[in-house]
Amino acid sequence: MKFTLSWLKNYVSLDGLTADQLADRLTMLGLEVDAVRKLYEGLEGIVTAKVLSVAPHPNADRLSLCEVEVGDEVIPIVCGAPNVRAGLVTAIARPGVCLPDGHKIKKAKVRGQVSMGMLCSWRELGISEDHSGIMELDSGLDSGLSLAEVLDLDDTMVEVDLTPNRSDCASVIGIAREVAGFTRQKITPPVTEIPELDGSGLDFSVTIEEPELCPRYTARKLTGVVIQPSPWWLQRQLMAVGMRPINNIVDITNFVMLEYGQPLHAFDFQKLGGQSIIVRRPEENEKTFTTLDTVERPLTPDMLMICDAERPVAVAGVMGGLDSEVTDTTTEILLESACFDPVSIRRTARKLNLPSEASYRFERGVDPNGVDYAMERAVRLMCELADAEVVAGGVDEYPGKKELLQLDCRVQRVNEFLGIALSAEETADYLRSIEFEVVDRGAGVLGVTVPSFRV
Repeated sequence: MKFTLSWLKNYVSLDGLTADQLADRLTMLGLEVDAVRKLYEGLEGIVTAKVLSVAPHPNADRLSLCEVEVGDEVIPIVCGAPNVRAGLVTAIARPGVCLPDGHKIKKAKVRGQVSMGMLCSWRELGISEDHSGIMELDSGLDSGLSLAEVLDLDDTMVEVDLTPNRSDCASVIGIAREVAGFTRQKITPPVTEIPELDGSGLDFSVTIEEPELCPRYTARKLTGVVIQPSPWWLQRQLMAVGMRPINNIVDITNFVMLEYGQPLHAFDFQKLGGQSIIVRRPEENEKTFTTLDTVERPLTPDMLMICDAERPVAVAGVMGGLDSEVTDTTTEILLESACFDPVSIRRTARKLNLPSEASYRFERGVDPNGVDYAMERAVRLMCELADAEVVAGGVDEYPGKKELLQLDCRVQRVNEFLGIALSAEETADYLRSIEFEVVDRGAGVLGVTVPSFRV
């Protein structure tokens, strides 16, 4: 599980904690920290630049001669990027600057023309793997500004090696909850209220034929969706934890999955046959299924599928299908947030040799009572970042709803296990700090209600 300090700070204060101190405290809580890494180092000296003019290189067909503004200076640059053009604001490394890979930029002559630096791609600066051209920044930026400051790149990534029993920490909010516990704070979740989804007045339906494998399934429809690149803040957070930005809709589902620990999936509504979702096993004639990665995969009768009225459209909890994916022409979306049986997902992912961020979380168990909160968070972001309008209401099928687990906690027994002396009041305080409900039954016994995220 990877997260950044800037992301974590959205939900809990880290005042007074350095990255190393945070790592030590998390490790002592049983969340072993594997890595603490400062991000985007080596960008000192990389600044913004504005291309003023572009002309063909007289001695090379694929090169351009550029006049580039850097602060108060205008300098010549030879550039081979296909997207270089007048008016473009990008990043430049001047002579004497070292790139993150150690390459030192020098004044040079390229096919007889002087070049006073290099216009840089995202990959050359170690920010992402995009090497299709030089960086394209906000056209309103001044030249000569520190790139690290402009893009807010001063951040630290922390990686935690989770044990299988701590699926509640496979999310940034889960980590924040633990930090809030030992710093005696309350987390600030992005969603505190959710609408009722009673399934009425909709032009789509959801049927769960295998309730033991799908204890909860929620769905909402959004219209007027505009598919476009995500804003920089969203792309930056995803890239910082090793995920590649795709488009605003896919990025939002990935962001919320990492934030809440709840995988989501967006279907192109127009591609769903019969305007319905059926959660079932494959039928006898359904032998293969083509997933989003364009691979045709064999199906077995024990696998759980998400289907429309005509065919499967996703491998439940593992990966979506090619025929219902969101594309640049998508304008209507059916958004899924669901809970699936961990054993079933683990078996399917192994058989298909298809591990994914979604299956990683479903295999360990997701919070069944958090499904609708993740849904609401994603809906709000899609309305904000994709100009979408959410259709009132939605479907929330919850056949597997269970009462929260209640336990008696004997304080003396706890102390014997830990080898320390805690009072009943102290024990209750520690449990409440990580969102357990506790009542004192007297005689050294606490009544404890286990929250649903401790699956």
